[in-house]
Amino acid sequence: MIKVSLAKGDGIGPEIMDATLSILNAAGADLTFEEIEVGEKVYLSGNSTGISDEAWETIRRNKVLLKAPITTPQGGGYKSLNVTMRKTLGLYSNVRPCRSLHPFVTTKHPEMDLVIIRENEEDLYAGIEHQQTDEVVQCLKLISRPGCEKIVTYAFEYAKKYSRKKVTCFTKDNIMKQTDGLFHQVFDEVASRYPEIINEHWIVDIGAALVADSPEDFDVIVMPNLYGDVVSDIAAQITGSVGLAGSANIGEECSMFEAIHGSAPNIAGKNVANPSGLLNGAVMMLNHIGKSDVAEKIQNAWLRTIEDGVHTNDIYDPIMSTKRVGTKEFAEAIITNLGNKPKQLPEVFYEDNTPLVLPKYQRKPSKTKNVVGVDLFVDWNGYDANVLADQLKKLNNEALELSLITNRGVKVWPNGFSETFCTDHWRCRYLAKDGEDLSKESIIDILKSAISNNIDAIKTENLYTFDGVRGYSLGQGQ
Repeated sequence: MIKVSLAKGDGIGPEIMDATLSILNAAGADLTFEEIEVGEKVYLSGNSTGISDEAWETIRRNKVLLKAPITTPQGGGYKSLNVTMRKTLGLYSNVRPCRSLHPFVTTKHPEMDLVIIRENEEDLYAGIEHQQTDEVVQCLKLISRPGCEKIVTYAFEYAKKYSRKKVTCFTKDNIMKQTDGLFHQVFDEVASRYPEIINEHWIVDIGAALVADSPEDFDVIVMPNLYGDVVSDIAAQITGSVGLAGSANIGEECSMFEAIHGSAPNIAGKNVANPSGLLNGAVMMLNHIGKSDVAEKIQNAWLRTIEDGVHTNDIYDPIMSTKRVGTKEFAEAIITNLGNKPKQLPEVFYEDNTPLVLPKYQRKPSKTKNVVGVDLFVDWNGYDANVLADQLKKLNNEALELSLITNRGVKVWPNGFSETFCTDHWRCRYLAKDGEDLSKESIIDILKSAISNNIDAIKTENLYTFDGVRGYSLGQGQ
């Protein structure tokens, strides 16, 4: 018997979890649950992480967590426990199937059946932010080759396992050529190993527009963390309701399964919440742990219940629905339908009863790394970049000289435009005079000179080449 960690969550969490457990038990899932408490009560008890050490140990011991939505208290600087759990446990892949249930659930896209696979650990969700000047804060966008390779490989293996025909990548590498550029590059590399699967790439803004307009053109979509968060909610909503979608978070060791919606405290305790999202997350869990026969039985019963028009309030329609029911009654209707299959909606059939397991990432040989300059970030409350440049040239030394000043990424010196609005945050680029590898002492000398010249240096970023290829962006307009 498999043991699963269980978190009933906050708000509507306990209600939809009880409904889900009743269906799992009735379907013969044969699981043992070990309950933990996470979320709002733990936060408010004085634990700023929202989870105890004992709960962490339970999750790590059982390897599988079924979690209802939780509430992060407002104010107080509390970090999202959902993000913390995904990153701490190495749950690098977020999987969200989005399938329309036309005509039983209202949608403008009756043929929609796609899966969004989102990188889950890095990107802007690293949560590394700093206020650097009175007017400017920064958030670091971190994209790694291991992160890209793991998520893209997972997307292609998922497509292969579940007989999907195409994998699409969304990035914004026309602007973020280093970070999103790496994601796109790795996508092309991995795609070449799966010639039987169609691959394509879209810039994320037009890609998201196409998902909203013609989602039937997509099959599996893989993308970095932030885009995936946004686009997956869009996709879930246009199927008919965010409340229907489940989500899997997969790592090399542990996994977590949940609904994609929040804890909805305004309807908690009223027996009106739709448990479908958590139930579909539980179905994904059953597939993951090799109980695909039970997953198939439950999902077909759920589809049949939707077809029968037995609907909770969020999807109730006077034309297509036959009965408006509460949380418990909806679960009871699904239990009654166990063993039945849908008549109009395509029934599900999970042929492979084994979990999807990928090999561990193997680090590539290191490239030759040379430092060729430094970006010095300066807090200065003037407006004329030429005046600032005159001060910054005093920092030039035998190895480095000022070559560029940007403000919010836009070149303002040399030959900047007076129309460019400037804040008090300036990136000042010093490059090696001979273009060769520098000693880092020359960068330290720049910082010492900044102090002596009363220039407020708030940050430095070394500029590198890797096997001779520039590893930093140019200024906009450069």
